[in-house]
Amino acid sequence: MKKALSPFAILKNTWIRPYLREHKWLLALVLILGTGTFFSAGALMFTSGYLISESATLPENILLIYVPIVLVRLFGVSRPAFRYAERLSGHSMVLRILSRMRVRLYRALEPNALDFRSRFKTGDLLGVLADDIEHLQDVYIKTIFPAVISLLLYIMIVLGLGYFSVPFAFLMLLLLFVLVILFPLISLLATHARQAKMKEARNGLYQTLTDAVMGAGDWMISGRQEDFIHRYEIDEKNMDIIEGQISRFQRYRNLCFHVIILIAIIAMTCWIAASVEAGAFQPSWIAAFVLVVFPLIDAFAPLSDAVSQIPSYQSSLDRMNDLKEQRGNGSITQKAEGLKTELSLPIQFDQVTFSYSEEAPQVLKGLSLSIQSGEKIALLGKSGSGKSTMAKLILSAYEPQKGNVSIGGQSVKQLGELSSLVSVLQQKPHLFDTTVMNNIRLGRPGATDEEVIEAAKQVQMHDYITSLPEGYETRMHELGSRFSGGERQRIALARILLQNAPIAILDEPTVGLDALTEKQLLKTIFETLQLKTVIWITHHLAGAESMDRIIFLEDGSIKMDGSHSKLMETEEAYQNLYRMDMPEL
Repeated sequence: MKKALSPFAILKNTWIRPYLREHKWLLALVLILGTGTFFSAGALMFTSGYLISESATLPENILLIYVPIVLVRLFGVSRPAFRYAERLSGHSMVLRILSRMRVRLYRALEPNALDFRSRFKTGDLLGVLADDIEHLQDVYIKTIFPAVISLLLYIMIVLGLGYFSVPFAFLMLLLLFVLVILFPLISLLATHARQAKMKEARNGLYQTLTDAVMGAGDWMISGRQEDFIHRYEIDEKNMDIIEGQISRFQRYRNLCFHVIILIAIIAMTCWIAASVEAGAFQPSWIAAFVLVVFPLIDAFAPLSDAVSQIPSYQSSLDRMNDLKEQRGNGSITQKAEGLKTELSLPIQFDQVTFSYSEEAPQVLKGLSLSIQSGEKIALLGKSGSGKSTMAKLILSAYEPQKGNVSIGGQSVKQLGELSSLVSVLQQKPHLFDTTVMNNIRLGRPGATDEEVIEAAKQVQMHDYITSLPEGYETRMHELGSRFSGGERQRIALARILLQNAPIAILDEPTVGLDALTEKQLLKTIFETLQLKTVIWITHHLAGAESMDRIIFLEDGSIKMDGSHSKLMETEEAYQNLYRMDMPEL
């Protein structure tokens, strides 16, 4: 179980502290301007109270109240000026931090892109992208800024009153301690569990809603759409109950807050009245000292809410801290780019042992394999035999527990970004709701229109695309639904050609296609990738005769390895599988 986030621990979090340190001068400016805002508000009330009282005595000359008049104007102008400058600089700081956070978040997610489904639920991922980062801006605007400004004002008020009366300053220290320290801590303890439950409930709604959207067709076909709506409404009602409990506590806390403020006003009135009676002050100062208490409401009221929000940040920070961040650097990325120019880029598995967790069984067991540059390999085996795992290890999505995976003699974990060396054609390539031109250009963002068109011609899609009313500017709709399965795979293949990486991994790209489309697509794939190293992950043997080597995996080890003709001659099991898969032969 993870530790609860404390008010001080939040400042040490790796998603908070580095950015505070980076923008320390801007942070100092925000705090000075925020303190200046409330100081001006207090000074305005103080001078206004004195001016009203002094004017009521009908002074003989306007010059006797000239200074208070000027000060009222000064503080009346400075208060909104400080507030505007504080909001401007504060939001400028937060937006800069959010910009850096988003870049860091995407860099942390990118290495896991090949394995999102096993590492993240769709709702959790949507929560990270759409909710967590945006929610963390409140750490600065609603928690850190108000908390530090309130503490500074607390110290200034006690020191200022101590100049006039130490006993009364001690009394106000205790009263304000309740507002500045005690109430926020009580709020934190009282709402911690509820805030955490509400955050979990909100993430649950994200997950339920995204699952429903992605599987809307299944709900409709099964006729259970009413069940989904009913379940969603129950989850939403449970979240409303938690929010109601938090709101009820806040109302009682705010009532107690105003009672303490009332006590402070009465105490200030009694003290200044006693001081006037003792001759320490003129009667004109009574209203000044009493009115100066009222701005404290605006200064200290947000503090309890600010601190009570800390638990709501915990799950966001925990999820973001759990992300595996890429720790590579520019020199490592350049190393991968440099390898691309090498004439020979063999892939080597050296005694590789791998499992997805300590409790999970081993997927690969001491596997050794050498794939020469330009070689065409077919990886076959039943589900769970380790085919896709080998591809993920080549792409450095995971690291083996034992052994090493290398490309061109360099360990993949030392190569950083591998997109310049390895391209991947998946079962369901992600195509965006943008134009055909933009979808293909994702392979190399700097490619010209002519290069994109040439890639489309190589995969035999140019004629079809140009026959569309808007040609290459045709939008593909979400997930490329505008096109058929085979057409989507060809567009993804054009993206790979544009990427021009020397190694291509084909992860069952023909799954779900009819036999004729599969045959035509495989012919196009092998023709366009004939100069590259190809690792083809598949479940059946259609097109296997085009491969240089066919490797069968079973229980994490290599069971058969050889060319199609060799295996047909020497392996009876392969002969039977081939005849079952290709009965027409």
